[in-house]
Amino acid sequence: MNSLPREILRLRDQIWRRRRELRLRTPADARRFVKEVGFSLFWPTHGVEMPNLLQAIAGNARPLSTGYDDPAIGRSWNWKDESLDKRWWYYGKLLRKRATLVSLDLLPAFYALSGNYGDPQDYLIEYQEGRLSAEAKAIYEALLENGPLDAVRLRQESHLAAAQAKTRFDRALVELQADLKVLPTGVAEAGAWRYAFVYDLVERWFPRLPEQARSIPTRIARERILARHVKHLVAVDRRHAGSALGWRPADVESALQAMIESGLLVEVAPPQDGQPILITTRARGRVVRAALAARRPPAAAPSRRRARPRPRRAGGAS
Repeated sequence: MNSLPREILRLRDQIWRRRRELRLRTPADARRFVKEVGFSLFWPTHGVEMPNLLQAIAGNARPLSTGYDDPAIGRSWNWKDESLDKRWWYYGKLLRKRATLVSLDLLPAFYALSGNYGDPQDYLIEYQEGRLSAEAKAIYEALLENGPLDAVRLRQESHLAAAQAKTRFDRALVELQADLKVLPTGVAEAGAWRYAFVYDLVERWFPRLPEQARSIPTRIARERILARHVKHLVAVDRRHAGSALGWRPADVESALQAMIESGLLVEVAPPQDGQPILITTRARGRVVRAALAARRPPAAAPSRRRARPRPRRAGGAS
């Protein structure tokens, strides 16, 4: 649809805490918020519809372009840094390779989709099959052999400390985070800015995670994540339901169809012909239908034309 009804947008603002009276005021509020929505971006991202921590702290839908002197930006950054060593959530560059927060109850489903099996040596198979870059392999091995390392030391231990290797190092770090192999777990006073993330292996930081994920089939993992995504979106165009997650369209369609058949999700036909069908949760189906019906233009009154007199037939009776 070109635009969503106001009622759906109001529900999003409520769930995403984009209202002043609902804004997050403390780190504990942020922890509850991530648990409620299941997963959230750290900052808003153009073209990606999803809750994010910055707007929930600000209490409105402000863009990131407000500037780094914005108090909400400062609080989001500080709260994130303070939480890194507390295991409140998963934090790393995961969805669309953007900084993402994932609740611990939903993290096993994401891990089940990652292709990891919990064996620290699995990375070698991925490297041999061409699914892991040489730089990512070097970084992973440095953490595997040395334990947690700040970014400055990590570059040295992975032999990527040269200035010309910085871009490759940064790209490989994102690669490892997006595949749930590495995550930041603290901040160290290192480097020119006296600020550097400390990185560790995901399975070392969350040792029970591989076991928790092992019992979740891929199909169930996708459905759990997609169901939560649709829930906090309130309603979403079926064609683009998984675009924010970065999944293959075929995988999204398969998961959607299974959830529709089971009744977890419902299709809501829009009032105008030719518009995409929206998907929503069964619980919100009535609300979304009512919001769409309120947008339906009133039916045109039937025209009342005066009947014309019939012409007489030649030679016929009048």
